[in-house]
Amino acid sequence: MAKVDSLTHVEWRKSSFSGGSNGGGGECLEVASVSGGHVAVRDSKDPGVGTLVFSRTGMAAWLAGVKAGKFGG
Repeated sequence: MAKVDSLTHVEWRKSSFSGGSNGGGGECLEVASVSGGHVAVRDSKDPGVGTLVFSRTGMAAWLAGVKAGKFGG
């Protein structure tokens, strides 16, 4: 994970699957592009809890792990 100076002015994007009307139940993440080409990720239900910041390569590896079921759930 990478460190960035500030996340106060980033544009967060929420998944179109987030929300109750389409079966998503609101259990989604928000993502934002941040300085240095990194990607920030936070919980859409509770954005103040914390944010993870990944390099693009790290994000791709994390997503591959999620798709492969490596993190339980």
